Amino acid sequence: MRLLVDTHLLLWASGQPERLSPLARALLSDPAHELTYSSASLWEINIKLGLGRSDFHVDPRLLRRGLLANGYREVAVTGEHTLELEVLPLHHRDPFDRMLLCQARVEGSTLLTSDATLGLYGEPVRLV
Repeated sequence: MRLLVDTHLLLWASGQPERLSPLARALLSDPAHELTYSSASLWEINIKLGLGRSDFHVDPRLLRRGLLANGYREVAVTGEHTLELEVLPLHHRDPFDRMLLCQARVEGSTLLTSDATLGLYGEPVRLV
């Protein structure tokens, strides 16, 4: 299964693994899963770090390097992903989360998240 890991789970996995649920830990450590992250997550971290958000206090360059070193594949934002926004219901207003969902839909991935609002979309979201 290909998993697109949302931004908060990436941050927790890299710096606060105790915040991950047992299910999230199991899914992220299963070698049968292809782990991916979005370049939009790095964009979000940069923006929110610049705004002084304490929950985004990480060097995005180090995070990216660590993700790649641990076998994660980066998913770039494409025009096809942005066009998917047009058909996405407006359950969630965060543009970064909406983009991750669009990427998961277009790429045939499961979006792994702890965000209950994203769970309103159903497939391909998996709440952990």
